[in-house]
Amino acid sequence: MTRRPVALVCLLTAALASAVCALCLGTPYVAPTRIARALGGDGLESVIVGQLRLPRLVLAVVAGACLGAAGLVLQEALRNPLAVPEMLGVSSGAALGVAAPLVLALSVPLAAQPFLALGGAALGGVLTLLAAGFGRGPSAVLLTGAAVAAALQAGLLVLMVLADQLDLQLIYRYLLGGLSARTWDDVTGLWPWLVVAVPALVLCVPVLGVLRLGDDDARALGVRVGRARVAALAIAVVLIAPVVAVCGPVAWVGFLAPHLARRLRPDGGAALWLVWSAACGAVVVLCADQPARLALAPVETPVGAWTALVGVPVGVALLKLGRRRPRTGVRAQPVVRYEAEDDPVRDAPPALLRKAER
Repeated sequence: MTRRPVALVCLLTAALASAVCALCLGTPYVAPTRIARALGGDGLESVIVGQLRLPRLVLAVVAGACLGAAGLVLQEALRNPLAVPEMLGVSSGAALGVAAPLVLALSVPLAAQPFLALGGAALGGVLTLLAAGFGRGPSAVLLTGAAVAAALQAGLLVLMVLADQLDLQLIYRYLLGGLSARTWDDVTGLWPWLVVAVPALVLCVPVLGVLRLGDDDARALGVRVGRARVAALAIAVVLIAPVVAVCGPVAWVGFLAPHLARRLRPDGGAALWLVWSAACGAVVVLCADQPARLALAPVETPVGAWTALVGVPVGVALLKLGRRRPRTGVRAQPVVRYEAEDDPVRDAPPALLRKAER
């Protein structure tokens, strides 16, 4: 069996096992043979599976897919494997936009929270681009984004100091990211944003493939690098902001999922990695939600704590393995160097030399 089916089978197995655990395990326990009956019937099991566990499962899949896709877009656009929403001010800005009305006692409808998160995420992204020269250099954007994220997190700490005890607990659990007590209303609130983000992702994929060549080559091919980088950041904002509004900043999924995608499909390009990164992000969040629900039962721990606990070391390990792995492809031909200073051709492959000798 080749590597491609093995990777797909492992990913599907992990997703299926986590989905069964999400629907069956907990209080009360529901046997796997009764899941279909619980979804189609009525009674206590129907309410628990159909109204509590199933929307949580769907939300975990959608949120993980959005975060994984956003992470790959940022990494490919900035050509840096460390470019993640947490280091570009996007996640911190979205969290600040949602937490500020709570501390300031502003009455905000539930339907308006994604817009607050979108505004905060856009604020963080725009500040990063402005401070970095509006996206002129990938390294400048990443370093400046880390500084902007630190400033926005300082703003969150100020809000936490001003909050009372109840609001402080709510903000603290929100900042860690969680899927507890989520319903179908939270799931349906994400679909309008996905309708906007998915076509934008499809249009963005060819540009990402060109940006991987470098800024000079991309300009030579007619791509406006600065605008393309701003557009990629805007797409990432649209993907991240509604997830943060509903679930909080589920940390480091956007870092781990792209590295898993590249490791599982090293022969792919931007389009294939985008699909696999979304799938890996969905599986990561779904798998992390199971210990979040069950490890300290009946107390639930935030899923963001588990994704950060596992995502950072595993992502760094995958990054190091990717750098150590030898590159595959056509081997470079040995080069023969001429000694004459006045010769216009200094380097030539042996095949060309043999042809010239004939």
